[in-house]
Amino acid sequence: MSNAERDTERTPVGWQERSIVMQLAFGQMSTHVLGVAVRLEVFDRVGDGELTAASLADDLGTHPQATHRLLRALAGLRLLTETAPGTFATTPAGDLLRSGVPGTQLSVARLFTDPSMTRGWELLERSVRTGRTGFDAAFGTDFFGYLKEHPALSAEFNAAMGQATQVAAEVLPAHYDFGRFGTIVDVGGGDGTLLSAVLRAHAGPRGVVYDTAEGLAQAPARLADEGVADRVTLTVGNFFASAPAGGDLYLLKSVIHDWNDEQCVTILRHIRDVIPADGTLLIVEPVLPAVVSGESTELAYLSDLNMLVNVGGRERTADDFAALCSEAGFKLGGITPLPQPNVFQLIEATPA
Repeated sequence: MSNAERDTERTPVGWQERSIVMQLAFGQMSTHVLGVAVRLEVFDRVGDGELTAASLADDLGTHPQATHRLLRALAGLRLLTETAPGTFATTPAGDLLRSGVPGTQLSVARLFTDPSMTRGWELLERSVRTGRTGFDAAFGTDFFGYLKEHPALSAEFNAAMGQATQVAAEVLPAHYDFGRFGTIVDVGGGDGTLLSAVLRAHAGPRGVVYDTAEGLAQAPARLADEGVADRVTLTVGNFFASAPAGGDLYLLKSVIHDWNDEQCVTILRHIRDVIPADGTLLIVEPVLPAVVSGESTELAYLSDLNMLVNVGGRERTADDFAALCSEAGFKLGGITPLPQPNVFQLIEATPA
């Protein structure tokens, strides 16, 4: 018997499947490792060079051996690499957890590992049994109400949404004809990351970012940094109460999935009240396939459950979007996926 045959014979049946199960069982541990690392600013402290566990512990005032063990775990997660015993450098993935680097996802990591986000997941079973959010039960208020009461977390949320939007902002302007519109109203547009990218690529349109005062808090700085502040009007409002008139394109990115069907129809009807007969509604969201397939990404379904446990919304299929649009007075047109690995799709509708 050859060595290869012996190895095959000794390989436990189903070891790959067992590995999948173990990775999932340990998954919440990875979340906590990442959360501690970003709160301790590990990746910024390592920077472009190398750092020993001993020096990091001395700088932070943390336990030396425990700090070393944390850094080894981060290396095991491929966010750091151990270049020599006890000495670590960042990997390309770890670099995305540094502040100020192009494409940083630091605020995304901080937000989604924060106890305000993870506690609702601890009540997932309750949400599955009842259909109600775990966040409300854990904190005694809804997620966006909680943000309003915690300005620092609200700012982190805005930064995280801007960072998450950047992926779509890099490709969206080249894959849709925004230049044919006069005024683009970005409903729930936050800090203006997406609208800024659109206006930089298309010289003709002007823009409006419509959001709550908390949602717009970082928008002036963002628009100024992107050089489009003179082409954008910031409008404070509540999309459950109204939508601003004057646009011929109304843009909704990562808004619809935050809310239940009734709330979504309310948002869309307010837009329907002000949009001109020849205007366009453009929704930018993931679109779930009718049936989970081998090509489906688990992130879309995890996001769907995150909407359940934390905000009360959900991800939707093409039929779901068609039903929402129809009930709000719109006719669904085409659905166009953005280039992979982007998960977003362009859902275009017009007044019915």
